[in-house]
Amino acid sequence: MRNLARVVTAFAAVVVPVTVHAQTRCTETTRFDPPLRILRCTDGLTLEAERAATLRPVDRDGDGQLEGAEIGGSAVLVTLPTRSKTRRGGFQILTPHAIASVRGTIYAVDVTTAKTAVFVARGRVAVARRNTPAVFVTLGPGEGVDVGEDQAPLDVRRWPQERVRSLLERFGR
Repeated sequence: MRNLARVVTAFAAVVVPVTVHAQTRCTETTRFDPPLRILRCTDGLTLEAERAATLRPVDRDGDGQLEGAEIGGSAVLVTLPTRSKTRRGGFQILTPHAIASVRGTIYAVDVTTAKTAVFVARGRVAVARRNTPAVFVTLGPGEGVDVGEDQAPLDVRRWPQERVRSLLERFGR
């Protein structure tokens, strides 16, 4: 029985290649513990999406370098190294409620039908409503914002450790 447990544990940690996106210079893999779809790009960008998340990479000009990604439902953890060569406008995560724009950071975006929550672990992220991108807030390390369908002002808050831990544990962190 112990051997079976070791085999199951070993299998759960395996990363399985799924697809190579030649046009985006990214490779998609699957991790089983926790269950994630991971998109790794040659410029250092990594998107870790929960298996239930819809993740659509955005390469507007077709040059193979992502300018962003659309997320619908569930959560994604974004790692974008400072040295990464992103477009002049930066890298954007688009959700039904919000736009999160970044450069050189690690942050998480959690999407539900009612709201989008954005939390920054490292770096800075600008967050705006999709319908009013000119009005934005900038989040720093340890800060987060919830963007709902209402038009209330975006309220930047330092997230309690329990909320941060709960979100990052979903990515095995």
